[in-house]
Amino acid sequence: MEDTLLQSKDLIKHRRESLGLTQKEFAFLLNLKDSGDRTISGWERGEHSPTDAKLKIIKNLSTLIPFKESSKKPDFTFIDLFAGIGGIRLPFQQLNGKCLFSSEWDKFAIKTYASNYGELPNGDITKIQTNQIPSHDILLAGFPCQAFSQAGLKKGFTDTRGTMFFEIQRILAAKQPKAFLLENVKQLKGHDKGKTLKTILEILRGENKQNIPQDYPVSDEVRKSMNKKLNYAVDFRVLRANNFGIPQKRERIYIVGFNRDYFKNTDALDKKIEEMFSTLEQKKSITRLGDVLEENSKVEEKYTISDRLLAGHIRRKKEHKIKGNGFGYSLFNTESSFCNTISARYYKDGSEILIDQSDINKNPRKLTPRECARIQGFPDEFNVSAVSDVQIYKQFGNSVSVPVIREIARNMVKIII
Repeated sequence: MEDTLLQSKDLIKHRRESLGLTQKEFAFLLNLKDSGDRTISGWERGEHSPTDAKLKIIKNLSTLIPFKESSKKPDFTFIDLFAGIGGIRLPFQQLNGKCLFSSEWDKFAIKTYASNYGELPNGDITKIQTNQIPSHDILLAGFPCQAFSQAGLKKGFTDTRGTMFFEIQRILAAKQPKAFLLENVKQLKGHDKGKTLKTILEILRGENKQNIPQDYPVSDEVRKSMNKKLNYAVDFRVLRANNFGIPQKRERIYIVGFNRDYFKNTDALDKKIEEMFSTLEQKKSITRLGDVLEENSKVEEKYTISDRLLAGHIRRKKEHKIKGNGFGYSLFNTESSFCNTISARYYKDGSEILIDQSDINKNPRKLTPRECARIQGFPDEFNVSAVSDVQIYKQFGNSVSVPVIREIARNMVKIII
């Protein structure tokens, strides 16, 4: 028994320190309760040991952190809000930026983030005071899109997820970073006949003092921040991932702003933003889905859909066709130029992107987690095994197209340094 305690004690400490996590962070990663850091401390002192199930999880934790930040002096700093699995962070970090703060509330996304960056994001941004957030050069935020998406109810600012924009606004007001990048679904552009986007842009530009009704679900700190006008040069575009070398038909809106109070020549600033987006809009690429797919014969059987599920897909597609619409499952192969947009609901039945397996006489299959990562432009070093397939499908469906972010990042960094 004593030997077992000593072995688990050394293993636990080694795993935690290799991940670069505090005892409190490590406890969160293991889904322990609020006082979990005391439990970890006891394990590491050999006073008691974890259950066999917890010990197995700890043993399986990879200590290889593929995108742990280097210690060299950064060219700029940034924060990563609504971080998800870090898709917006990655290109800015690779351009020698340093992430000073990150925030994400989903415990499964936090696990994937930690396994790739060696740090746990802070939790729910609505519960974090502005004075707890360090000053930074660039604010990054892929703020929640469900309130504006086709799959959602399109409630926008009347949905609490839509109000997350005001959390961004209060941090911008307090910290006044040099620049920001916001990402959302393309439906934001037309939501409420364009009024929602118009309000967002006016607030960012300092053209509109937003009065929030008393019954609106935002904090007192957000309300106070409205008294301080922002002064950013702002523009936006809807860009398609398949024009940036990714075989996926994914359109997203990208909103970029630069602080006029920091840059002297504001007329030149407006021109630089316009030139940046014009260049990005002109990008074109020839893509082929087969370039990111694994060989069907090498894919695990669990990804092949059952006869029953396939029959259901075929039946529903016929029903939709009779009704005169184009809904139903979509089948792609290696020669397809690109696939549909992967969504957070992909884990349910994979209907929006099924891969043809007639070459090996099998039913169609779902994408593997690695293929999902690739059609979002994540490098193969990115760890996709920190959580279950169900959760990783949700995460990539909610994530960003990394190559699009990379091109925007390159242009933004040129302007600020």
